[in-house]
This record gives sequence, structure tokens and C-alpha cells, in this order.
Amino acid sequence: MTITTDPSGDCVRVYGDRDALCRAAARELLRVLAEAVSGRGSASAVLTGGGTGTGILAALARLLGEEPALDWSRVHLWWGDERHLAAGDPDRNEVQAAAALVDTLVDGHGMPAGNVHPVPAADGSGPDAAAARYAAELARHAQADPGPDPRLPVFDVVMLGVGPDAHVASLFPGLPGPQARDATVIGVEDSPKPPPLRVSLTLEALNTARRLWFVVAGLDKQEAVTAVRGARNAKTTDAARWPASVVSGAMSTTWWLDGAAAR
Repeated sequence: MTITTDPSGDCVRVYGDRDALCRAAARELLRVLAEAVSGRGSASAVLTGGGTGTGILAALARLLGEEPALDWSRVHLWWGDERHLAAGDPDRNEVQAAAALVDTLVDGHGMPAGNVHPVPAADGSGPDAAAARYAAELARHAQADPGPDPRLPVFDVVMLGVGPDAHVASLFPGLPGPQARDATVIGVEDSPKPPPLRVSLTLEALNTARRLWFVVAGLDKQEAVTAVRGARNAKTTDAARWPASVVSGAMSTTWWLDGAAAR
């Protein structure tokens, strides 16, 4: 493992493989959540899907019992984006997260089911309606744990994958999503990555994170990682071309990479 700092100020952590990355990120996530609960009385994490995002949750599940004094009843879980599919569909990020970790927290570690905030599933009303409901849920929780944006709670950690096209969440280059303004959540109807219907936090929402983590593994991500880091270092960020280039944490931005993605 190596740790360096880019000229942009981003911390870059490189691990030998995806498993090592996931184990290290899981331990750090536990530490950050425990620190937030101790200092503020509650904590919120925004989860991501994919092999690396789900791998971090599975690694955290294996650490349960070793964590610092963490009251899971004070931890809230959110999602950065979701596939607009029926409840229980195995392709939904929340279903995969439930199998990897969340069900274990609810069933055996004191997390109330109400602290898990999945994006509303498809019910025939379309992704825009689901986005409006999720925005309302975020705003409701913000009343108890207000963040820098009154529409959102504090996000102690936001985890994001980065696609080969440099998309984050379901904000894809060349589409309207990265340009959305005055909204915390949007519906997406033309995703180039199936399924086409999705719901996503906006760049405005993601940029309220205290800590922003890019969690990326695989050689297919290497070009995107290089392009985004280069744009951030050169201050040539471009939401329309590289959505990942314009997302940062208020306290810190960290790249969690395996050797292939960092090559």
C-alpha cells in the first residue's frame, strides 16, 4: 500500500488488489462513523454499488465485533444512486448491500430498519417521482442532523465508484444529469449503462460530503482515473466531460485504488 497526495490536494491510496483495498476502506469507514457518533451523536454514510462498493460492505461485515465502540442505532445509510427497478430486484444496489452487510446490522447489531434509507423502488410512477420522494426523505432527516445544505443531512462519508467514462453515481458525461441545478436528487431516463431508468444524487448533493471517497478497482478504470486526476491537478475540471472531476469533500477527498486502476 502506498499513500501520496496529488497537487490537487487529493489523497491517493493504492493497494495491491481489490480485496486489500476493500479491507482497508472498511476499517477506515468504521473509524469515521465511530468518530462522528462520538462527536455529533449520529453519522451518515452514502453507499455505492458495484464490485468495489459492495466489496467494502462485505469486508466491513467481517469486521463486526472488532469495530471501535460504535452504536449502530445512531448510524444512517443512504445511496448515491439506484437502478429504477422493482423492489427486491437483485440488480438494485440496496439489495446487494443488504446481502453484504445491511441485513446483518439490522438483525444483529442494533441498527433500526428506519435508519436504512433506500431509494424508492419502481412502482409505475417513473424515476422523477422516486427522485422527489428521496429528496423529501433527505430533507426530513436534515431537520434532525442538518448539513451545510438545509435540504440534506450531514454526509460524513460519500463513497463513489468511477465508471470507464468518468461518470459518478448515475451522472453520465454528455447527458443533462451533471448539469442539474437546484435539486438534490434527479431521475435519469437515458442512462447509457443499463438499465436506462435510474435515480441519482446530484453534484450539488455529492459536494456536501465531509469526506469524499472514490473507490475504484480494475484496469478498465485506469484511463478514467488518469483523466480525472489529471483534470483535477491541472484545474481543468469539466462536469460535462468528466463528472467525477468536479466532486470533492469539504474536509478531504481520497482515492482508494487498486494497482490496476492506478497504473
